[in-house]
Amino acid sequence: MTPEELQEQAEKRRAEQKDTPHQIRVCVAAGCISTQSDQVKEALVKGLSPELQKTCQVNGVGCMGLCKEGPLVSVDDTLYKAVSAADAPELINSLSQTPVQRLLCDSKAPFFSRQKKIVLENSGKINPEVIEDYIAADGYVALHKALAEMTPLQVNEQVTISGLRGRGGAGFPTGLKWSTVAKGAAGQKYVICNADEGDPGAFMDRSVLESDPHRVLEGMAIAGYAVGANQGYIYIRAEYPLAIQRLKLAIRQAERLELLGKNIFGTTFSFHVELRIGAGAFVCGEETALIASIEGKRGTPRPRPPFPAESGLWGRPTLINNVETFANIAPILRNGGSWFAGIGTEKSKGTKVFALAGKITNTGLIEIPMGITLREIIFDIGGGIPDGRKFKAVQTGGPSGGCIPEQYLDMPIDYESLAKAGSIMGSGGMIVMDDTSCMVDVAKFFMEFCMTESCGKCVPCRVGTVQLHGLLCRITDGTATMDDLSQLEELCDMVRSTSLCGLGQTAPNPVVSTLRYFKEEYLAHIQEKRCLAGVCKITVPHAAGVSR
Repeated sequence: MTPEELQEQAEKRRAEQKDTPHQIRVCVAAGCISTQSDQVKEALVKGLSPELQKTCQVNGVGCMGLCKEGPLVSVDDTLYKAVSAADAPELINSLSQTPVQRLLCDSKAPFFSRQKKIVLENSGKINPEVIEDYIAADGYVALHKALAEMTPLQVNEQVTISGLRGRGGAGFPTGLKWSTVAKGAAGQKYVICNADEGDPGAFMDRSVLESDPHRVLEGMAIAGYAVGANQGYIYIRAEYPLAIQRLKLAIRQAERLELLGKNIFGTTFSFHVELRIGAGAFVCGEETALIASIEGKRGTPRPRPPFPAESGLWGRPTLINNVETFANIAPILRNGGSWFAGIGTEKSKGTKVFALAGKITNTGLIEIPMGITLREIIFDIGGGIPDGRKFKAVQTGGPSGGCIPEQYLDMPIDYESLAKAGSIMGSGGMIVMDDTSCMVDVAKFFMEFCMTESCGKCVPCRVGTVQLHGLLCRITDGTATMDDLSQLEELCDMVRSTSLCGLGQTAPNPVVSTLRYFKEEYLAHIQEKRCLAGVCKITVPHAAGVSR
């Protein structure tokens, strides 16, 4: 495809949309499909009369964010929630007439108005299975700009200026990683998209891939040009079948239009993308384990250095970023690095996508500018704690993160603040807990996850997580002593300090953070034989005069 043809394709699609007075968009991401949004879409398509088919389009679109209220449907500018197939005739009759009041969803509520969407700007608006929709939304313009107007060094400079940090968890400066790979040994290089999202409660990357797959492909191609790679891989877990299906379709579409493949836009730059399906091992989110898995080996980590940027896939310089990081690249190239750097805080630029889950009114997917507070996220955007319960803590960063208590509600969300509070940004999972949650039980849950997911390669992680889980079990069933608590604290330090990779090094984090902020709950289990939240089934008789 030539640049002229890309522009012509975009204008043609925009004209088609403009010429259609009515647009009905139905969320067909996994969350809404699980509540039968596919049947809603089918009913709407079948319900259009021949006359209405000339003036109204029904499209499946990506995630609209408010997953709790799905299926979500927008009719022109009106948003509806909890729609069923039986509601289709009523929605069709509402075209250009009075909205269906009983299904209205307030699209001006803080959940929508307080967000700033960069990564998710197309989600809920375009059909992820139609490349022309992506092109009409300025898709592949950034790739053409990079190839036609910029040198690889200039692309790297813009990414560096943007201040973008890796959204997979560690927050490493993206520009520095790209520059390192670009300066690597000449010859074959690779770009890998890490789509092995495995944190409990996290679904950010899955939603991006289901809703806007071309955005990620475009970011990978730009990265390939910047670092000198002509081959990309997307490593995605098999539990994401819809994302896999849409990625396969998107790759075929992009290759058909010569937006991927050989001599893109008539230049000498070629870039191919292949999928690699993971078996769903959490450790394969770690860079070196992921690389081993792609190479056909058992997915276990190796010591670093050398880092993948120097010696990665098949010993060649390899750039690894996660889905959200690549999804930020096209808008950065389109608008300039300084534009992105103008959003967020001094050291944490841009926006962050979070998956809100747990004891919160508005569960779903949000994108917020770095620097807004936890209170704004949980009580404004998230709608607060349901059933009149009291906020207790929020777990960020998944099994590698920590639990943040009420005293940090006014803390700005950025990499440094979260680390100071004993947690991490992680990939963006955010699980809210109310006063019915036992923090020892929460720590036990995450430790069981880490114990099960340990690859077993290093002793501190393989044995240490089992011992930590055993100690937590003794505490929650009321049989632990104060010596067990001391051993728990010592073992956390040992596992964190001596494990080979990030899984073991961060596995104690939920225990450490709950001990730091909720130690009285550990002491109540051990000394008083009672669970303050009433969650744990303690069989040992409680202390005399103390009620459970």
